[in-house]
Amino acid sequence: MSNMLRRRLNILLGGDEKRVDSRTIYVGHRPCPPTEAFIPQKFCDNRIVSSKYTIWNFLPKNLFEQFRRIANFYFLIIFLVQVIVDTPTSPVTSGLPLFFVITVTAIKQGYEDWLRHKADNEVNKYPVIVLEDGRSIRTESEKIKVGDIVEVVEDETFPCDLILLQSSRDDDTCFVTTASLDGESNHKTHYTVPDTERDLQSLNATIECEQPQPDLYKFVGRMHIYKAGLDPAVRSLGPENLLLKGATLKNTKKIYGVAVYTGMETKMALNYQGKSQKRSAVEKSINAFLLVYLCILISKAVVCTTLKYVWQSRDGQDEPWYNEKTQKEKDTYVYLKMFTDFLSFMVLFNFIIPVSMYVTVEMQKFLGSFFITWDKDFFDPEIQEGALVNTSDLNEELGQVEYVFTDKTGTLTQNNMEFIECCIDGFQYKNTDSMSELDGFCVTDGPVSKLQQKAGLDKEELFLRALCLCHTVQVKEAGSDEIDGNQVDGLVADLTHPEEERGFIASSPDEVALVKGAMRHGFTFLGLENKNMKIRNRQNDVEEYELLHVLNFDPVRRRMSVIVRNRSGDTLLFCKGADSSIFPRVRPEEVDRIRMHVERNATEGYRTLCVAYKLLSPEEYAVADAGLRDARLALQDREEKLMAVYNQVETRMSLIGATAVEDRLQEEAAMTMEALQGAGMKVWVLTGDKMETAKSTCYACRLFQRGTELLELTVRTLEEGGRKREERLHELLLDYHKKAVQDAPPVKAGVTRSWSTANQEYGFIIDGATLSLVMNPSPDANSSRYKSLFLQICQNCTAVLCCRMAPLQKAQIVKMVKNSKGSPITLSIGDGANDVSMILEAHVGIGIKGKEGRQAVRNSDYAIPKLKHLKKLLLAHGHLYYVRIAHLVQYFFYKNLCFILPQFLYQFFCGYSQQPLYDAAYLTMYNICFTSMPILAYSLLEQHIAIEILLNNATLYREIAKNAMLRWCPFLYWTVLGIFQGLLFFFGVKYLFSNPALQDNGQVFGNWSYGTIVFTVLVFTVTLKLALDTRHWTWINHFVIWGSLAFYVFFSFFWGGIIWPFLKQQRLYFVFANMLSSVSAWLVIILLILLSLLPDILLVVFRKPRGPHAGQKKKCQSSAGGSKSSRSSIRPLLMRTFSDESNTVI
Repeated sequence: MSNMLRRRLNILLGGDEKRVDSRTIYVGHRPCPPTEAFIPQKFCDNRIVSSKYTIWNFLPKNLFEQFRRIANFYFLIIFLVQVIVDTPTSPVTSGLPLFFVITVTAIKQGYEDWLRHKADNEVNKYPVIVLEDGRSIRTESEKIKVGDIVEVVEDETFPCDLILLQSSRDDDTCFVTTASLDGESNHKTHYTVPDTERDLQSLNATIECEQPQPDLYKFVGRMHIYKAGLDPAVRSLGPENLLLKGATLKNTKKIYGVAVYTGMETKMALNYQGKSQKRSAVEKSINAFLLVYLCILISKAVVCTTLKYVWQSRDGQDEPWYNEKTQKEKDTYVYLKMFTDFLSFMVLFNFIIPVSMYVTVEMQKFLGSFFITWDKDFFDPEIQEGALVNTSDLNEELGQVEYVFTDKTGTLTQNNMEFIECCIDGFQYKNTDSMSELDGFCVTDGPVSKLQQKAGLDKEELFLRALCLCHTVQVKEAGSDEIDGNQVDGLVADLTHPEEERGFIASSPDEVALVKGAMRHGFTFLGLENKNMKIRNRQNDVEEYELLHVLNFDPVRRRMSVIVRNRSGDTLLFCKGADSSIFPRVRPEEVDRIRMHVERNATEGYRTLCVAYKLLSPEEYAVADAGLRDARLALQDREEKLMAVYNQVETRMSLIGATAVEDRLQEEAAMTMEALQGAGMKVWVLTGDKMETAKSTCYACRLFQRGTELLELTVRTLEEGGRKREERLHELLLDYHKKAVQDAPPVKAGVTRSWSTANQEYGFIIDGATLSLVMNPSPDANSSRYKSLFLQICQNCTAVLCCRMAPLQKAQIVKMVKNSKGSPITLSIGDGANDVSMILEAHVGIGIKGKEGRQAVRNSDYAIPKLKHLKKLLLAHGHLYYVRIAHLVQYFFYKNLCFILPQFLYQFFCGYSQQPLYDAAYLTMYNICFTSMPILAYSLLEQHIAIEILLNNATLYREIAKNAMLRWCPFLYWTVLGIFQGLLFFFGVKYLFSNPALQDNGQVFGNWSYGTIVFTVLVFTVTLKLALDTRHWTWINHFVIWGSLAFYVFFSFFWGGIIWPFLKQQRLYFVFANMLSSVSAWLVIILLILLSLLPDILLVVFRKPRGPHAGQKKKCQSSAGGSKSSRSSIRPLLMRTFSDESNTVI
């Protein structure tokens, strides 16, 4: 009573339900007991929100985010200065480009967020059925409230987290697939709460459960069921009663459940990482370079302001004698004048900071992303779709990836198990598609002396019976509307029994594969009815076995068993499990015959299971039966007691044989993984699946090799020593660290696996429970170094496997690596909703358009149809995008330095009067029209190395690793080049002007002619420099490069050849035409262009040409030359003019 009073007071006083450890839910919103007043609690609604903006906050929020960019904020300040202060240039010169950048970016980001809104609405507006006052009401998913009773039919997805109240199945269970949550496509069984009313309208109950938390496998609660005149019945609730949002109902016509967690409080939403703004490494480099150029700009303005006042302090320099100011006038507002002069110089020189670079970068990213979408190699005829780009901001990041985090189920594998072969009594039997062989078996190998021999017929049939009986598979009739994906395949054409046209449902897909394997060879599992298992043997007789006990699989025992009784009254135990757990429990002489086959199958990447049996005497069974019943009724230490009985029963068994099952890999999965490792990337597999399955997949993908030593850090290894888990964890971490880090020889940069076979390779395996101990250790544990040791070990392993991961743990691992020393670029790839968290956490997130819904695709930066497409996406597109944008950034800073340095030098010759060297039209048009299109075309179309060569030589990817082309060394090279050419432009033209009479009639050129000659040399030099750098010419490159130069000449004639009525003063009237009438001007322009480009021309002449065509001629040498290209100096790629960029395979 006091608890209820406290809860009521908490609600009445506005206490939030999150302040307490549990929540109370009234089923169907009915007060319990009915005599009490009903005060509803406030819970969040069932809306899912993944979008970033609303229509109201878009403008302020987007502008705030954009002006966080240092360049945008800087240009806003410059624009305001130009508006407020009387500056030498118009506010339009800064305001127009800034407005264009902000508008283009806002439209792009608004469109991307609109797509997210659209996806959210699909989920929120999904029609659902809710029970209200005994009536089924159709409503929308977002309107579900906590306490509502919801109806879900077969193949529908649960709209929120529900407690199962009622099922259409007779045994009060339902089947669920959680592929979109944990990646497992197998069926899981959930149970209704016992003793609930069949008529839910008359059910009066409350649910007390824990507050929302993200662990998918944990749930604690209890249900109080009130019946008239009786004390309330209390039933415990666990994860087996909870149906999670995102899971799908299977093989069950209909269920009813009560909503306990809704909207952003569901376990699926709590495992969703909020979408943060991802910024590429290139953008960070741009910001660093901007700061350098900002310092150059400020220092220029300070130097000019200082020298101006030094110069004016001399007598006669400030004002002419007839207009000289008094001392008082000179001293008035002197500091304000100095400040405005400083701002004027800042505005005059501000073109050194290239605002148009941001426009060009945005356009390059946006237009460049279409090349991924249009790539025909990414088109998948099966789903009739190609690649998809959700975020074009990260194109260049694809060329910088150091760590790849991949899901297993549906990403590396197709999650399609197939029975490959088996070994019976030491003889190898290969599965064949043809049934023409005797008994459907074909002997393929075995001991040489016994070649073409077989095991006895009794052993064969005993083995096949074991496969048909030792499992938890259920049969789905073919009469259902839809046979599940685990439908039986590969049946013979002349089926004589309709029972064979049925699908199988199991908790593990490999169990289905084994049952199918037995079925192909004459033994068919017909189903389980009233604890009786029926199978049809080769003679078409139906055998019936009473199922007495199932000894369930668990990861510590690594085996499962069944105890059955046949019609003769014999009690049999059939057991299957991993070789390491079966071999110690059978006779040694039987092990020797089978071990060789098991080891060979394991190295081939197959999942291997050993099969054993034992005939139980009546006395043995009686002891086992009593022990199992007592253990299952125990309230304390139930699991430990069951384990003890299991271990006691599963001894002194006879080994019959072993099976090999293949989890089919995705197309070209092994080749893709090898290419990524060859490119210097480290691959981590993060999966919610069992360790054995994941380990065999890693072998099949060649992530683990035959000689790889596996360092295992799992619950099993922690419990081996019999000590506390924390102590054992610390001991294992230190041991593995010594082995993999301290004792390992240092790995040279760029050495691939194939060159380092002399060194021992290590693979690391960890599971979710152990990872929790590493990431969140107990306070008393010696835990300060756990995470650091774990990370160091992983970084020294060739591949890392993390199994039994919850979605949030996947994100934690990615975050840990992302924030480690050196801030490596991370990429996550997955296909299910369970992968969304790690996709959002990584620098680059890639979704696969698989079978597990589209949550991963919607939340990814890029989506591809198959895993094999990742190779081209990174090695070709990523490599080229990075090289293009790196050149774009360096080129922009270089051409603006060339542009503004003569303007700075001019101040020394004009009394620091802020006189512009160039006309206002040239100042505005230089970055927008004259030099913008050639670099945009280059940054979209350049292929310094042919795509085929990039794909065939993964080591070329290493040359651009760690942001190699945007480091300080190449930046310094481009800056020095800009200073050299700027000095040459200015002083070359000054030397020309040392002879004043440059025209035939003896007239002299003025200051605008001076600036126009400098500007003409500048435009031609920077454009021709880009032409020299271009290795892949298309008609577009020719058009924009020569077209830009022609446009400049045409514009200069046009601008100076007409009297424009809207101009107060026309500085360039006939200046350009007059300038070209001088032979001396022509000579100097041509000479200065040649001198400026001389370093680049010399590089082209003296370096051996190695363009894409040269590389293609020697394509046959690619395998031999791959090592050379990877070992060749990276310096030419960074420090040169790109004329030599295709150092491919020479």
